[in-house]
Amino acid sequence: MSQKKSVHSPSAPEAIGPYSQAIISGNTVYLSGQIPLVPETMNLAGEDIETQTRQVFANLAAVAEAAGGSLEDLLKMNIYLTNLDHFAIVNDIMSELLSKPYPARATVQVSALPRGAGIEIDGILALPV
Repeated sequence: MSQKKSVHSPSAPEAIGPYSQAIISGNTVYLSGQIPLVPETMNLAGEDIETQTRQVFANLAAVAEAAGGSLEDLLKMNIYLTNLDHFAIVNDIMSELLSKPYPARATVQVSALPRGAGIEIDGILALPV
């Protein structure tokens, strides 16, 4: 049986369902999907994709930090967009916030996301040893 530990950051939105913000097993952190909710209000951070994307990365960074890591420790990301026309904007923000070598990733278009969000990102990171 593997050991797993729940991660919680008050600087990221509370889970809106029966899940943890992240789970640590060994030195691997599994980040739950983050949508662009502002932690203090639990409302969406604007309607434009740039504002929403920046909020998602801020939420992911808060959870990664609570787990003992940072976004620089990301190994894999999954990006869910309700409109693939936003792909280039998300790429620009990702290249601004992360450095090489970039994490592996998949980007897919979905028909809808919780709370009417335009983007959701989840990921896996490896904690420094």
